[in-house]
Amino acid sequence: MQTLVMLKKTDEFSSVFSFRKRISSHFFVVHYRPSLSPSMRVGFVVAKKVAKHAVERNYMRRVLREVCRHGLTVSLTADVVIQVQKKFIKQDFSQVNQELNVILNKIQKKLNGE
Repeated sequence: MQTLVMLKKTDEFSSVFSFRKRISSHFFVVHYRPSLSPSMRVGFVVAKKVAKHAVERNYMRRVLREVCRHGLTVSLTADVVIQVQKKFIKQDFSQVNQELNVILNKIQKKLNGE
């Protein structure tokens, strides 16, 4: 299992967004940037436009954090910002997990030059 480090500072998020590489899916837009650090650094963005109440936004962040800690089958050496595009609920958990794994596998293939 790889270590997971969170992106916290605005500059860290900005550097990932300015790299301008992203992959979209039903629930997410995942922005990424190659990194020299041995662990994957992750940040989450859940806009008020997606979920009006803070409770819902915090729930989605918690679920994403848990999926990144325990549910991922891929280990990246990249900075990743996961932006929620569509609100999800408890029943969507398996689909969310599967989508993230598929996206991160695609990112790994692109970073490895495949």
